[in-house]
Amino acid sequence: MREFSSIIERIDEQFSDVQNWRRYLHKHPELSFEEKHTATFIEEKLKSFGLSVKTQVGGHGMVAELEGKGLGKTIALRADFDALPIHEENDTPYASANPGVMHACGHDGHTAALLGTAQLLSKYKDQLKGKVLFVFQPAEEKPPGGAKFMIEEGILDGVDAVFGAHLASDIPLGQIGVGSGYQMAAVDKFKITVKGNGGHGARPNEAIDPIVIGSEVVQSLQKIVSRRVDPLQSAVVTLGVFQAGAAFNVIPDEAIIEGTVRTFDEDVRDLVEKEIHSIVQGITSANHAAHEIDYLRGYPSLFNHHEETAIVKGLFKEVFNEEDVVELVPTMGAEDFAYFLKERPGTYFRVGSRNESESTHYPHHHPKFDIDERALLNIEKAFIKIVAHYLVD
Repeated sequence: MREFSSIIERIDEQFSDVQNWRRYLHKHPELSFEEKHTATFIEEKLKSFGLSVKTQVGGHGMVAELEGKGLGKTIALRADFDALPIHEENDTPYASANPGVMHACGHDGHTAALLGTAQLLSKYKDQLKGKVLFVFQPAEEKPPGGAKFMIEEGILDGVDAVFGAHLASDIPLGQIGVGSGYQMAAVDKFKITVKGNGGHGARPNEAIDPIVIGSEVVQSLQKIVSRRVDPLQSAVVTLGVFQAGAAFNVIPDEAIIEGTVRTFDEDVRDLVEKEIHSIVQGITSANHAAHEIDYLRGYPSLFNHHEETAIVKGLFKEVFNEEDVVELVPTMGAEDFAYFLKERPGTYFRVGSRNESESTHYPHHHPKFDIDERALLNIEKAFIKIVAHYLVD
C-alpha cells in the first residue's frame, strides 16, 4: 500500500501527462456552452482513472466521485474548461487550431491540473475517509455561467467545503495567493436606450435629441459612486458603449448606452441599480424623451470564507515556502465560482504562472497569453494538501 505521505513527491512524475493534457485542450478550445468535445475528452480521462462520472450536468459539465474506504467529509474541487472568442497570436506547437477561439485565461491548465489531481488521488483512495468530488464546469466566461446551472442540479448536496484555483500571470511561478473575505466583485451589465425624435440638424427645436440627453445621462451616472455610495464601500460604474446617429447633419431617433457595474456588498449593488433607473427616468422625462433599460445581474461577488481560508493558508505554508504564500489583493474582476461559495464554505486561490520569459507576462484574455506549465503541479500540490487535511488521519 502506498503511504499517503509520499503523494506530494509523486506529483512531479505526472508532469508529462498533465502537460500533454493541457496542450491538447489548448489546441482544441471551445466556447462557453459549446464545449462538447472538451467534455468528452475529460470524461474519457476520468473513466480511465477508474472514477464514476456523471455527465451533462448543467450543460456540458460533469462530476467525478472518488469514495474513500472510510466515512468522512465530502470535499469538492472545481476546474472550468471553456475558452474565449479570441484569435490566438502565439506561434507554438499547441496554439489554437480553431480560428477565433483561444484558451486565453488558463482554463485548459485548470482542467489538466484537476485531472492530474484525480488521477493521483485515485491511487490512494483506500487511505481516504470521505469523498472527493471533481467538478469540471463549463461556461465560466459567459453569463449566466455554468456554475449556477450545476448547483441547481444539486451537485453540492452533501458537500462540506468547496475549493477552486486560478492561474495568475501577475504572480511569479512558485508563489500562491490566498485572501479572506471579498476577493472578486459582482458583475452587472446594463443597456440604456434613450428614445428621442429625430430631425434635421439645422432645426433642433423640432426634434428631441437623444445624443444631448444621453450625454447628460452619461455624466450623471458617474456621480453615483462619488455622491451616492458610501466612500468606505467599493463600486465601479463604467460605460463602454455610446452609439447614436449615422450622419453629421441628422439628429437620430435614439442613442444606446451600455456599461457595467462592479460591487462587493449586496446593498451597494441594489443601490447602484436603483440609482441608474432613477437617473435615467428623471433625465429623459425632463427632456420629453422615453427610455428602456435592460439590466442584467451577473455573477455575485466572490467571498472567501474566513475559517477555510485560514486553514488553506496554513496548509500551503507546509507545502510551499512560507514567504511564497502571499496575500491576495481584491479585484473588481468577476468569477462564477462565487456561486459555489454562496452555497458552501470554501476558498478560491491564485497560483503563479509567470516566469522570466516575456511569453508568460501577458495578462489574461490577451491573444498572446501563455503560462509556465510547472504551475499546474503547484495547483495539484495545493488541492492534494487540502484533501489530505480533510480526509486523511
